[in-house]
Amino acid sequence: MNDLLKAAVLGVVEGVTEFLPISSTGHLIIVNDFIGFGGDFANSFKILIQLGAVLAVVVYFRRRLFPFGAGASSSERKAAWDVWMKSGVALVPAVVIGTMAGEYVEAKLFNQIVVSAALIAGGIVLVAVDRRGNGGSRIRSVGALGYGTAFLIGLIQCVAMVPGVSRSAATIIGAMALGASRVVAAEFSFFLAVPTMVAASAYALARHGFVLSNGEAAALAVGFGVSFVVALGVIAGFMRFISTRNFRVFGYYRIALGIAVLAYWYLAARG
Repeated sequence: MNDLLKAAVLGVVEGVTEFLPISSTGHLIIVNDFIGFGGDFANSFKILIQLGAVLAVVVYFRRRLFPFGAGASSSERKAAWDVWMKSGVALVPAVVIGTMAGEYVEAKLFNQIVVSAALIAGGIVLVAVDRRGNGGSRIRSVGALGYGTAFLIGLIQCVAMVPGVSRSAATIIGAMALGASRVVAAEFSFFLAVPTMVAASAYALARHGFVLSNGEAAALAVGFGVSFVVALGVIAGFMRFISTRNFRVFGYYRIALGIAVLAYWYLAARG
């Protein structure tokens, strides 16, 4: 398998998993262990193709994030500024904690055991939180989400620095535990992804630099494009799904995948 095909495969994985509460980083680590892509470039690649998924969020929610055309009302503009300010407040913990602990996490925790354990634990928590039900949620719109609640969701998001936890799962679980409905939790998770993933990409570039060979640049372009197209479809499908369904299927999937990966690596280690 050549590098462009490997980049496309990882782009599909990123696009499918980034906004589902199943851990894109965990899936990328697992898949890359099988296809062996990129060497030192792989770390930056896995972060930078997330920008393709971010672009998908911006395109899908463009009328809510950028209602500044001639036909936009003042209330729509006010709501957009409200979303951006709440996302900015929620970003603060990730910037502070990520700057302090990012290198340690990358060096010590990016392995199959941690990913598997985080998948299982996150799946159990996701199922438990979702079983509380959605009818009693007091926060029924992103506009009703307070700034203090947004900050707490951002703080909970930092748990996702551990690979396998899932940024999406952490923010969705956190928002629901704090009283948000499933739809509001998912929407705010999408909105918060934009500044968070842009900041993570900027941090990765600052640490690793951005000098690419022609082959690496081509692979990044393929991964970025594929992740954008796939993520755009996944976002649309996910929003339709959660309007009538719950998150438990994702929790059960996480648990099953975590157990399967642990079993695989245990058997592989035994020879």
